[in-house]
Amino acid sequence: MKHIFKIVAILVAISAIWVALLETSTVPRSYTWLLPIYLVVALGCYGLFMVGFGLMFFPTCPQEAILLQQDIVEAKEFLAKKGVDVGSE
Repeated sequence: MKHIFKIVAILVAISAIWVALLETSTVPRSYTWLLPIYLVVALGCYGLFMVGFGLMFFPTCPQEAILLQQDIVEAKEFLAKKGVDVGSE
């Protein structure tokens, strides 16, 4: 629930800044109307960057791979005892 409040607070702050820029003449009005589009594009770029970064530095877990292989062998043995054909390798 805290995460939702944080997101709503950020959206309210961005909206307040946007409305303030629309009301003042510090930024040309034609640029101010495009700010939400720029925000969406920037968030999309940030999201793609974070996914790419996560894929580049995805952690490998050799111990977990060994444990998973052991679980697979145990499951095949259990199913073979129950009479289920799990195939042969």
